[in-house]
Amino acid sequence: MKVLAVHPSALMYTKVFLRLEPLGLELVAGAARNAGHDVRIIDLQAETHEDYWKLVEEFQPDAVCFSGSYLANVPEILDLCRATRYRFPKVFQFIGGHSVSFIAKDVLELSEGSVNCILKGEGDATVGLLLDAVQNGTDILQVPGTVTLDGEGPPPIFVKSLDEVRPARDLLRHRNKYFIGTLDPAASIEFARGCPWDCTFCSAWTFYGRSYRTASPQVIADELEEIKEPGIFIVDDVAFVHEEHGMAIANEIKKRGIKKEYYLETRADVLLRNKEVFKVWSEIGLSYIFIGMEAVDEEGLKQFRKRVSLDKNFEALEYARSLGLIVAINIIADPSWDRARFEAVRQWCLEIPDIVNISVTTPYPGTEIWHKEARRLTTRDYRLFDIQHAVLPTTLPLPEFYEELVKTQQVLNTKHMGWQALKDTAGIAVNLLKNGQTNFVKMLWKFNSVFNPELQLADHQRPARYLMPMQPDAVDKIDRKDLYVHGPGGRKTRALDDATETFVDKTRMGEEA
Repeated sequence: MKVLAVHPSALMYTKVFLRLEPLGLELVAGAARNAGHDVRIIDLQAETHEDYWKLVEEFQPDAVCFSGSYLANVPEILDLCRATRYRFPKVFQFIGGHSVSFIAKDVLELSEGSVNCILKGEGDATVGLLLDAVQNGTDILQVPGTVTLDGEGPPPIFVKSLDEVRPARDLLRHRNKYFIGTLDPAASIEFARGCPWDCTFCSAWTFYGRSYRTASPQVIADELEEIKEPGIFIVDDVAFVHEEHGMAIANEIKKRGIKKEYYLETRADVLLRNKEVFKVWSEIGLSYIFIGMEAVDEEGLKQFRKRVSLDKNFEALEYARSLGLIVAINIIADPSWDRARFEAVRQWCLEIPDIVNISVTTPYPGTEIWHKEARRLTTRDYRLFDIQHAVLPTTLPLPEFYEELVKTQQVLNTKHMGWQALKDTAGIAVNLLKNGQTNFVKMLWKFNSVFNPELQLADHQRPARYLMPMQPDAVDKIDRKDLYVHGPGGRKTRALDDATETFVDKTRMGEEA
């Protein structure tokens, strides 16, 4: 079969500091190609809808697969599915990815027949089975993870080994368009998949069933040697949870003389526990480290179920700085914040040298916050669920909330963008421009055109074609097993030694699973 894999357009928060390679879609495309199908990829972060229609006309796919990893992309995907069904009525259309795995039935009903099925869970594990069933005319509901309006197939399954799934990087048509900070261009790579923690605001653990699986250091090094981009974003939800695995990858990189520059995300407690790993990585190319602090007070940390004290968070920041790393932090602005709270956070952001990103508390399907807060939603417009819009009642009037939010986010612009950033990175910027890379330099002046309280407020006034269904009242006690896409498999699904497993249990606050 001829298969077109589509990644939707960029979201608000990805229009400034980064544009990431669609690694998940490349993995699905690679699995489909390995199953014997002819595959193409189009990424609408870097291309247009006009490009999409041109490619559909030229390629004439038998199947079109959409990546539904982000809730705010659902309306665009549904619009494309409807239009594609109208123009090419025989094309088999399906959607996979993180977010749609939690809302499969809702999306199918909104599609009004334009979407044949949703493929829940790890798409690279089952896309070949689905395409074979479509090609052979057999029942697609026999394929694990498949959901249609008529029913649901067996539970999703994991790929047998992360060493056996490789992304179809060669199918991406504009590889020079992807960057993160000064890493321009940058590719993405996966060292491990899943997360053993259970934060209330996150759905990584509910998607993967609190599993944690790793690729072998040799396969990772092979892939790094093949990647042409000098910058690498490590997509793991929490990098180097397992010290031995992180060190083994570093040793393999050093042995082969691989020269890259890296950006990764981790937790403060993991950084402090595995200091030596991060020190070694800082010596082989690690430049940026993102630490998801989420809150700057103990009450906020408790709310998000992050058992990391403020002292430990600040100690981690100091250690990362001591390694010469550029540190980025995320703080979650709660709708309950008043002017004084915003001002206190602003002053804190100004006092530290690090890059601080401010997002907004957003209940997502698959998170515990969703089950506790969904009935309080002030909007059911999928487009606004992008961690930059308030979808819960705010203490301040909404216009004032956005004014304070953007004023706080402006700290990022003042300290790290515009002429100040160009001054600090003049040498890097010149070299990038010499090599024809303009992503980083262009983004330095994008902040005010993207983060604008009037525009954010206006987004609430736009007519919504696709609404989430009304949500039932919250329940007092959540059955955590109901949250999972991949069911919890317990200890055997986590590639951790006993000491690390014990560490994880001590630093999480949920029940055993």
